[in-house]
Amino acid sequence: MANILVIDDDNDFRTVLCATLENAGHAVNEAGNGLAGIRSFRDSPADIVLTDMIMPEREGIETILELKRDFPDVKIIAMSGGGRLETNSFLSFAGKFGACGTLEKPFSAAHLLSAIDKVLADS
Repeated sequence: MANILVIDDDNDFRTVLCATLENAGHAVNEAGNGLAGIRSFRDSPADIVLTDMIMPEREGIETILELKRDFPDVKIIAMSGGGRLETNSFLSFAGKFGACGTLEKPFSAAHLLSAIDKVLADS
């Protein structure tokens, strides 16, 4: 199983996401914003980073850019519910800046685990 870092500012969503991943056998670290997520990754690199796109402290695109700059091989899955813009706008930018997968919120546990499996298989 994988070591996964979950970065999302929605505490309730992050809690459910972490529980889902842990129940599937993954080791999970979590952070409430991009800045804390980058610090966490530097302290304890993960196999996969799941990051929200709209967050305080450091947006998802900034988080992806910094992680890819400093850790080019990091596998990132971007997540977004859209906010004021269309979800696809954020997620297409994430792909252009280095995310290897995307998840449109809300998504099912099966969809999440399938995305994780795909990234691990492509590694």
